[in-house]
Amino acid sequence: MTRTELITGIERRRRWSAEQKLAIVSMAFSPGAAVADIARQSDLHPNQIYRWRRALSQSSGFAQVVVASEKPVTAGGPAAIEIAIGHDIQARIGACAPPGLAAAVLKALTGR
Repeated sequence: MTRTELITGIERRRRWSAEQKLAIVSMAFSPGAAVADIARQSDLHPNQIYRWRRALSQSSGFAQVVVASEKPVTAGGPAAIEIAIGHDIQARIGACAPPGLAAAVLKALTGR
C-alpha cells in the first residue's frame, strides 16, 4: 500500500516573466525608491530583487544607466554620451554619432 499526500494550500512558488522581473527591478532602483518597500509591495524578499538585478545585468538585455549632470558640457564641442563599464572601460561617443556606430562601439567594448 502506498501513501499519497494531498496538499490543499496555495502553491508558494511563483513564476515571474522576464517583463515582470524587469518592471519590479526598475521600480526598486528608480530614484527615491526603496528596495524593501517595492519587495513588500510585490510580496518578495529584497534578496530576490537583488538576484534578479544581477541576472538581468549579466544578460544582454539590461544595462544600468546613470545620468550625471555635475560635468558641464564644454562650449567648444557637442554634447556626448559617456559610458563606463566597470572601472576599466570607458568610452565617450559624440552626440552627432549615428546610432549604429554607438551600438557597434558598445558591442565591441562588451565583447558581445
